[in-house]
Amino acid sequence: MRLEITCEDRVGIAQEVLAIFVDREINIKGIDAITESGQIFMHMPDLDFSQLQDFMPQLRLIDGVKDVKTTNYMPSERERIVLDTLVRTLPDPIISIDSRAAIYAINDVAQQKINCPLTEVVGQQLSNWIKGFNFNRYLEGEEVLPHTRRLKFMDEDFVADILPVSLPSENNIKVVAGAVVMLKSEARLGQQINAFNQPKDNDFSDVLVFSALMRKVVREARRMSLLDSSILLMGETGTGKELLARSCHLASERGEKPFVVVNCASMPDDACETELFGRLLSNGEVKKGIFELAEGGTIFLDEVAQMSGKLQSKLLRVLDDRRFRRIDDENEVEVDVRVISSTNADLLSMVETGQFREDLYYRLNVLGLNVPALRERRQDILPLADYFCKKACQTNHRTTVKIDDKCAEFMENYPWPGNVRQLENVILRAVSLLEGEVINIAHLQLPTYSQDSGYLEQEFDGTLEDAVKGFEAQLLRKLYPAYPSTRQLAKKLGLSHTAIANKLREYNINKKTVKI
Repeated sequence: MRLEITCEDRVGIAQEVLAIFVDREINIKGIDAITESGQIFMHMPDLDFSQLQDFMPQLRLIDGVKDVKTTNYMPSERERIVLDTLVRTLPDPIISIDSRAAIYAINDVAQQKINCPLTEVVGQQLSNWIKGFNFNRYLEGEEVLPHTRRLKFMDEDFVADILPVSLPSENNIKVVAGAVVMLKSEARLGQQINAFNQPKDNDFSDVLVFSALMRKVVREARRMSLLDSSILLMGETGTGKELLARSCHLASERGEKPFVVVNCASMPDDACETELFGRLLSNGEVKKGIFELAEGGTIFLDEVAQMSGKLQSKLLRVLDDRRFRRIDDENEVEVDVRVISSTNADLLSMVETGQFREDLYYRLNVLGLNVPALRERRQDILPLADYFCKKACQTNHRTTVKIDDKCAEFMENYPWPGNVRQLENVILRAVSLLEGEVINIAHLQLPTYSQDSGYLEQEFDGTLEDAVKGFEAQLLRKLYPAYPSTRQLAKKLGLSHTAIANKLREYNINKKTVKI
């Protein structure tokens, strides 16, 4: 247990306090004294309540003692724990050495890099693992100053900041007690230089591009961002449409204003209208909607195809007139926002079938941009996987994890139906659960896939007829909203009207069971 004693600063008071512990044969494990605030902290074995009742009143009777109470920690303990936590969790290797250049302490990243138990590292010469600098000569020099040097750590290039640790002696001359070596790899230095060279977060630096196809997309998006017209981003789920929209916002003149995301697919119709346009409450107060909160900035309508017909009409009016009415309010509100939308549906087909307003489509699609699926830009797969590996390593406080050649080839040929989001999640899971340092195919936790056969169901249950019927029903449910007329659907699939009508009846597909 620990005690905090608040007292006056007078000669002999500490001796009187200690005498009470000596008289009762209580062993003191540690003492901290803070003279500025008049506090003495004492660490001792845990005592029962009766013992505390015996000596704590005696402490309070000492002349100059103002208060005595228990505390959870000693100041020196807290300082050590905070410092240990800071050093241990830093993403760069840090090594502390003594005056003989022997290792005194290392953080987690350095230990993982050395790949030896801590007991086999502490006390050993740093030169066993770091080459290119004589630490003994450095520490024995007449004037030991901070030093920056390029050297080899575990046969890899690092830049080291070498900071001496000095203690004052009795004659006020500093005595060198050792040094702290902070190491930065080439990759970490590159990240920091890139971050320093970015004047603002208003660029497309977060959009990682390696293929010619994606470079073209980013070039077009960069040009579109400078205009103030609506943008429609089209592409499959997980391709990074929201990231691209945010980059367009940050690169525009509205970049300092709010960027507000609205997921049209996740909100009921009534709730969505309130969220977008606000409401006049019964007590006369106003609940502001997203359009007001985003004033001067950008609203990102994610999955805009899911928006109801009623909301489509209100949105169209806002885009045309730049004004709207809150729910239950007759007054109009003027607004200045830019709208960027995204969809993974074929909006043009939905316009043809009457599911989406044609005038709204052209109002949103002033500047249209297709974001390609990951399988259409395979040159991006391995660089992205490498980036996600490093990101996952930092999250899990691990050293670099590598992907073996067979796994890399598999990843390049895998179709990635969930696109970049799926790739990132798969890599994060693999790195988090990995026991070694190399990722192979088994660590990816993906459905088996081959270029010749596609997805391979290892535990397929049923007959071929069951599988065909399952695929047939799934296909018809997907097509039915776009072709609700049996004649249209029959023409699309090259079947007779009667055959389609029978199949729809067999699989219970109609306007009641499928949302149109």
